[in-house]
Amino acid sequence: MDPQQRTAIETTAKRYFDMAARGDSSALQQASISALTANFSGIETAVKDNQAAFSQAEMTQRSVYLLAAEGNEPLARAEFLCGVFGASGQTSGSSILVFHNLPPGKYAVAVLDAKKAQDARILTMVLQQVGADWKLAGFYARPSLVDGHDAAWFAQRARDFKAKGQTHNAWLYFRQAITLTAPADFVSTLATDKLYDEAQSVQPSDLPVNGSTVELSGGGGNYIITSIFPMAVGNDLDLVVRYQAADVSDTYKTFQANTAMMKALLTKFPEFRDAFIGVVARAVEPSGRDYGSMLPMKEIK
Repeated sequence: MDPQQRTAIETTAKRYFDMAARGDSSALQQASISALTANFSGIETAVKDNQAAFSQAEMTQRSVYLLAAEGNEPLARAEFLCGVFGASGQTSGSSILVFHNLPPGKYAVAVLDAKKAQDARILTMVLQQVGADWKLAGFYARPSLVDGHDAAWFAQRARDFKAKGQTHNAWLYFRQAITLTAPADFVSTLATDKLYDEAQSVQPSDLPVNGSTVELSGGGGNYIITSIFPMAVGNDLDLVVRYQAADVSDTYKTFQANTAMMKALLTKFPEFRDAFIGVVARAVEPSGRDYGSMLPMKEIK
């Protein structure tokens, strides 16, 4: 892109970051494309969750991408190869960005780093050109540190777990390292590709992967686990487990089921106690409504 385009994109991204740092969701909503304005609750929540970290943080521009989606119909899978690629694929200066059902248009992706004391976040914004303006089309914020630890630390811990035969912990810690490395789920780099390769070497067959489900029995019940993943909660790393439930309207009954599922999980996979502070169980009914509860490891007996 030419310097004028880059300056316009970076200036717009900085302005939107400042809005988020002030907690001004209304201004961000007004600056968004119409499709996003109509369903803004997710971004409003992300702004609220990250405002304290963004406020008075040192912000730097990491990278900017300029993308053109051509044609007259939305692209079912729009893949953009950015930078220089080598004979064996990605290099240290390349990235691959993949979007699904992307309408035709001109887009930009701006990746910003926000650092404040022991907190560090990555903010990735998708912008769409509307007339002469760059409108907000996506807002993705995630930590780049958990309790002061970066992706390299989690990757090394994953290798340590692998060496001890704790392959489930290793797989989950590699996934956490990928999350801390990638600016957003739709971006891959040479670093994330290498971590994916390591993760695949310990990918378990008895945990849900890529949309699969597994059955867990114990505590007098059977549970269909749909997903399991690490999640940073403050300075803690918890394990989130989602499972199928017929009905979650009775919260007391669902809490009991969540607790029983946690016990069954740790009975089958006691190694999780070495890697996570607590377990978050989320019972999900067919409608999509869910009910979650969290317990520290020491309270799951």
